Amino acid sequence: MPRRDPVPDSGAFPKRPYDLVKEFAVALLVTVVLTVGLAAVFSSPDEEPVTLARWARVAPNDFTATAAAELAGTSGTAQYGPPYNNTPGAGQKIGPMSLQDAAGVTIPINTARDFVLRPLTAAPKSASVSDGLAAWRTASASRQQQWATAYADALGKAPGGDPAQVPPGDYGPVPVLISRLLELARAGALDGELVAAGHFYQTDYTKPLLFLGDGSYLEDQARARHLAGDQWGMMNETGNYPGQPWLWLYTLWYQIEPFSSSGNADALVWGLMALLTLAFILVPFIPGVRSIPRWSGVYRLVWRDYYRSHRSARRP
Repeated sequence: MPRRDPVPDSGAFPKRPYDLVKEFAVALLVTVVLTVGLAAVFSSPDEEPVTLARWARVAPNDFTATAAAELAGTSGTAQYGPPYNNTPGAGQKIGPMSLQDAAGVTIPINTARDFVLRPLTAAPKSASVSDGLAAWRTASASRQQQWATAYADALGKAPGGDPAQVPPGDYGPVPVLISRLLELARAGALDGELVAAGHFYQTDYTKPLLFLGDGSYLEDQARARHLAGDQWGMMNETGNYPGQPWLWLYTLWYQIEPFSSSGNADALVWGLMALLTLAFILVPFIPGVRSIPRWSGVYRLVWRDYYRSHRSARRP
């Protein structure tokens, strides 16, 4: 029978006082100091949100011109095609196949109705605005288009796009409607009107983002923070702060031909990335490619401890 040493008495082990509360307090303090310090050095800047209210206050002329384009149906959103509307020939294509048309209109948006007329109707209004809305609704579609297009063109020719510098013309009720919409936006009411969807929680910001995107103010803010498409944007962080590194492969294609000058860039990049992803998934089944790890010998570097111990065990 092997000899077994007796279990020592618990009193033979050394003891020392242990203050759990003190250790918790010290650990909490160290964690807070490290968190605050690292956040101050490495965190991203806390940028002020870009809202319709901020846009209307900082760049009212750009807001006015964009609202006129929404009313005329000439903005980027109005002519985008699916998933927002059925603009003929607007969908991006891969060869003969239009991905946008295949998906169809899933988020129907009428820019004149959703961005201008509906918010004006829902908000309190003066008699002149009520009369303007009534005149717009009773006019024919061609007449509405004529009014809005004439006013948008006049804004484009006015110095600085200033509505006060627009010469008199046949604009119908458009100047009155756009002026009231600007007032609503400055007061912050338009932000709420465009996200209202009849639910308790309002989380769908599609409409205000599209409205913002149709103007030049949002693009100017993005470009100033190096987030434009030709500045390798597409990141959560701003300025010189690092974003998601895995997005570089997407943004890379937008910088080179034929993608950088193609009107179908989004569809082409999507198709290319789909092919690359499929090729990556099929690597274990592609002859030659699947043998690269074995040929390169990288696995021996990764598992060098195993191979070193295996060689030692085989030695006599």
